[in-house]
Amino acid sequence: MRFVADEGVDRAIVERLRQDGHNVTYIAEITPGISDDNVLKAATEQGSPLITTDKDFGELIFRQRRLDAGVILVRLAGMTQAAKAEAVAAAVKVHGDQMRNAFSVISAGMVRIRPQDAKPA
Repeated sequence: MRFVADEGVDRAIVERLRQDGHNVTYIAEITPGISDDNVLKAATEQGSPLITTDKDFGELIFRQRRLDAGVILVRLAGMTQAAKAEAVAAAVKVHGDQMRNAFSVISAGMVRIRPQDAKPA
């Protein structure tokens, strides 16, 4: 599966996904400092879900009705980088196809997936 990882995502997550055979474009490696709009645009143009730790992408997706290939918000504060990488890799392995064109949140012990066509609660 292809992903775009925002620059705030731990390198360990990017490396783990790559080890699992995923193609990950890491913003920190190619264009650090670009705006959230441009990060989302890059992911959309590639048809790749965006992995981020930045809650602002929810605003772009739901309030501004921006179309995209999916956003995966990583909310794993307090965990080691290795544990975060394992949690994200496990979530992608189990739910990867469902995460396309959806807003997903990976938190400790839980994965929530909301398709973009779902109405906000």
